[in-house]
Amino acid sequence: MRRLTIRSLTGLAVIGLLAVTGCGGDTRADGPHDAAATGAGRIIRAQEVMRLTEAHPETGMTLLEGPTFDANGALVVVDVTAPAGKPKVLRVDVRKKMSRPLHTDDRGAYTSAQYSPYDGRIYLTDFSHGEIVSLAPDGSDPRTFFSGRVDGAPMNPDDLAFDQDGDLYISDSRGMSEGKAVGRVVRIDREGRNATVLAGGLAAPNGISFDSEYRGLWVSELTQNRVSYLLLDDRGGVASQHTAIRVDGGIAQTDSIAVDADGNLYQALHGRPAMAVYDRHGERLATVEVPARAADGLESATNVAITPGGTKAYMTVSGPAGGYLYSFDAPAEGVRQSNGG
Repeated sequence: MRRLTIRSLTGLAVIGLLAVTGCGGDTRADGPHDAAATGAGRIIRAQEVMRLTEAHPETGMTLLEGPTFDANGALVVVDVTAPAGKPKVLRVDVRKKMSRPLHTDDRGAYTSAQYSPYDGRIYLTDFSHGEIVSLAPDGSDPRTFFSGRVDGAPMNPDDLAFDQDGDLYISDSRGMSEGKAVGRVVRIDREGRNATVLAGGLAAPNGISFDSEYRGLWVSELTQNRVSYLLLDDRGGVASQHTAIRVDGGIAQTDSIAVDADGNLYQALHGRPAMAVYDRHGERLATVEVPARAADGLESATNVAITPGGTKAYMTVSGPAGGYLYSFDAPAEGVRQSNGG
């Protein structure tokens, strides 16, 4: 993502866009498992579906995120940098290659979207204001689900994952603008009453997803290019935590995460229109890439949604050329963990 000046952030809070500019320190790290070489030879070519957005004059960019399928099979995405009054949440008919606005407002910088298994509403993370906002499935009835400090500190919520009971697990990217490893994973109960810090000391946590058995959480740390695994106990707390994958991304950094029915991990790359695919043991299976002829003007592949019960995957890709959907055939079927976040 291009570095942005304050002047280019008209209509949005500066801190909200720091989350999507890749600000941070050294993105290469040596470790016990360097996953870059394993499986690096297998390339999955993604194909363009459609362009959804163009760069907004008010903000100088567009950034699509949080793809998630609704109950009728439509794809819902957010445009993080959409200015006030422009569509911030869109509903897409991928068959007809048509989209329509689902929600807008005058303040939110939404970085992810997901449907709750508890109440069926759409939940959005507002990075700029430290809030979780929910909408009715048709985009109406906006509500602030959670706002305020957690353990004395405000949140910068980036991505979210729901457990089977509808409780929320949030990647809180605190410290990104300062380059400090003070990010957290926060659990909020499904009523929005109790918020608990499950893990701290993380380097700009971004992607978050349960594994295929809901035994633990995969969490990507953007400014360290690593994926951590948090094993959960029977009360939803963290039993143990370790670095699971070191991602050799070059100029790219670890963005959002999705997990398919076989437990494969899809690690989106900020700074490159591509996605790395690993198995649950950290072996590199493949790299999903935009064809070279189309990659000019595209800078990041932020997230993916895999059709529930199918293998057709839709990846959000953005850059100066606009915000696009690309599709590819995933190695395994889609489940809740590969549908939003």
